[in-house]
Amino acid sequence: MARYPTNGLTLAQANAIIAAALAKGRELNLLPLTVVVLDAGGQVKALQREDGASLLRPEIAEGKAKGALALGLGGRELARRAQSMQGFMNALSDLAGGKAVPVPGGVLACDASGLILGSVGISGDVSAQDEVCAVAGIEAAGLVPDTGDPA
Repeated sequence: MARYPTNGLTLAQANAIIAAALAKGRELNLLPLTVVVLDAGGQVKALQREDGASLLRPEIAEGKAKGALALGLGGRELARRAQSMQGFMNALSDLAGGKAVPVPGGVLACDASGLILGSVGISGDVSAQDEVCAVAGIEAAGLVPDTGDPA
């Protein structure tokens, strides 16, 4: 029987990312978070929404992850480009059906060589804190985060 290959992140890695990201959010006493993990093909691998998270948090988190994955750039770089290249970012949003959110909190998950395996989007608190949790989750899974800022 034919089988598909793993497309980037495994389910075990995605679940580890979510568990560590949510734990970091509780450690920092953040507002309820929603975490979305996309595989390298842009498909949702795992999603969890904490109790008390507001209505559109899954869509926002996915938009952060999708924007990063769509351009191969972390959310911080997307935010900078949104300021300097508004027309391009508007076109990107249109092409993505409104599902590209160019702000911190969308982080690429890479292997040690820099190969993009997927992305993580978190929404619930301020974007900078969402990003801290995404980084913690990616690192806990043994992967390298790319926030869009130089390491």
